[in-house]
Amino acid sequence: MPGRILVVDDEAQITRVLRAALSAQGYDVRIANDPEEGLRLFRDWAPDLVITDLMMPGMSGVELCRLIRAQSATPVLVLSVREHERSKVEALDAGADDYVNKPFSIQELLARVRAHLRRAPERTTAPLETGDFVVDVSAHAVTVQGKPVHLTPKEFELLLHLARNAGKVMTHRALLTAVWGAQSAHQPEYLRVFIGQLRKKLEGETGRQYIQTEPWVGYRFVPEGWSGSEE
Repeated sequence: MPGRILVVDDEAQITRVLRAALSAQGYDVRIANDPEEGLRLFRDWAPDLVITDLMMPGMSGVELCRLIRAQSATPVLVLSVREHERSKVEALDAGADDYVNKPFSIQELLARVRAHLRRAPERTTAPLETGDFVVDVSAHAVTVQGKPVHLTPKEFELLLHLARNAGKVMTHRALLTAVWGAQSAHQPEYLRVFIGQLRKKLEGETGRQYIQTEPWVGYRFVPEGWSGSEE
């Protein structure tokens, strides 16, 4: 079923286009013209997805991402005219799940929205147990050495894909395509940021390295905490 989408952008032309395109697909859309209003709507309305610009008067879209991520795992899709890798990494590191440059293709944006809202039913609801990890797909919950670990939706998807292929080398392209879609296969900054976030959350103070880097190739998930090379 279509979901509820909050659009936060101070450009009237952008919000008109997004409202029309998303509403035509059956989504319930609400618009905020600044981050403060967006945060209020987010808390009061509880959308299923947030689409936000980065550069706005007052609070930035990056700070809005941080505030949303501090209280919710709701997917956040960021829009910006800035195309430099640094801005992408900043947004992703703040908690955004995806990044689309302006001007953008409406069809590509809709595809990304569908991908983020899609939660395909799993064939089995049995938790995936491997080494120190228990990944509960139905509950979207992860425990490491018996302790719960809070992950964002994209962090969870990335870990799940790695866990299902434990011990195997997963290439950058394979991981990007599986988690973000084919259109992101050549955007390695996504992986660098999210792998770094996963390492901090999963490894913590255990001294174990669960995600090994295979230089120039990809990553290998080693649930038993085998030693490996640093990124």
